[in-house]
Amino acid sequence: MSISAAQRTENENRIRAAMDRLLRGDIPPGGKCDIKTLAIEAAVDRTAFYGTRPYAHLREEFEHRLQSLRTAGDIPDPRDAQIERLKSEITKIKDRLTRSDSAIEDLTDFRTQALARLPAQHVEILHLRRSAAAADRVTRLPTARSTSIGSCS
Repeated sequence: MSISAAQRTENENRIRAAMDRLLRGDIPPGGKCDIKTLAIEAAVDRTAFYGTRPYAHLREEFEHRLQSLRTAGDIPDPRDAQIERLKSEITKIKDRLTRSDSAIEDLTDFRTQALARLPAQHVEILHLRRSAAAADRVTRLPTARSTSIGSCS
């Protein structure tokens, strides 16, 4: 079934108006900034946008304008913008998690080394005490100190 030139012009005007709304970010609930939503908003069969169909040039124009907006950093679909933001956050969180894991691993290694050194240090302290006790040159200091220095009067 063919349509008249007036009907085709009217359809193209509706498609362009819907295209402008979608690219401005005025996306209907449950829709996206895509050809399917464009066809629904313009009340045109979606298959008319593909192949050698009458509105294929409008699909190409829509995709080109959408790509231009995305290249400029403007994402008309709020869900797409949210997805990009969440992807960025996930990347940051993964980087932070990697750094945290590395720090935890370094601290665990340090703790293991410190615990491994304690017995050797204890043995060395005992050896030094025995050496000091056996040597005649070492003078032992008094262990108990008085807490008062003198009278305050």
